[in-house]
Order: sequence, then structure tokens, then C-alpha cells
Amino acid sequence: MSADLAGNLRQMIAVLEEERQALATLDADALNCATRDKQALCDALAPTGPEALDAETRVLAETARKLNEVNRRVRNLLAANVAARIEALGGGRATYAATNFAHA
Repeated sequence: MSADLAGNLRQMIAVLEEERQALATLDADALNCATRDKQALCDALAPTGPEALDAETRVLAETARKLNEVNRRVRNLLAANVAARIEALGGGRATYAATNFAHA
């Protein structure tokens, strides 16, 4: 069981590193693959509780957690940048006017 857990966590770390690369290059296909792979690994890890972690798997889980957090922050920064660009194109009043028009 511990060997399977360690293997799954190592795979998760590899997928998270692939996701980071895909985010850096804005590779949508690679992001989709990473998302699918992460979900499959989460499903494989789901039956495992914290009591199953030994020293090695605890370190692997912590590494995966940190990588996932970095990737989450990068995704949020990219989303904020897109939102700012769209806002700059349309301006705040255009959004208000469209909303106001819809209610008129």
C-alpha cells in the first residue's frame, strides 16, 4: 500500500510540474491533460487517509501540496490579468451600460 501511495504521489508531483510548464507556455492542450491526470490521481488517492502516511509519503504529499499552491497562484494571476485586459478594453461603464440596458 505504501509503495502504491508513494508512486501515486510521485506521479502527482510530475503532473503538477507538467501543469506548471503548461501554464508558463499557455498550452491549453497540456493544461487539459494535466487536469485530467490530476483528477485521476486524486481519485486514486481518495481512499487514503492521513494515518496511512509514513515519513516518505508525508514529504511527497507536502511537496505536492506546495506545487499545487504555486500553480493555483499562477492560474489566479493569469485570470486577474485577463480580467484587467478585458476591463481595459470595455471599461467599467460599458459593462454597467450593458447591464442597465438589459433591465430597461
